[in-house]
Amino acid sequence: MFARIFLSHPAQVEETFLEHMHFAMKFAALLFAAGGAALVHALIPCLFEKTASKIIARLYERTQSRGA
Repeated sequence: MFARIFLSHPAQVEETFLEHMHFAMKFAALLFAAGGAALVHALIPCLFEKTASKIIARLYERTQSRGA
């Protein structure tokens, strides 16, 4: 049960639990940054015009270059 919950998915993407946690936490931080930029852009359209989309594109590239 422990292995299924904590180790199975990281192993699928060829990472240890801690490597996967680091990747996921960095991913989450970048998503929060993209969301913040999008929120500011919604209120003041001349700010952060491409920031959120650039972050999302970079995250997409990172996830596509990983294992399953």
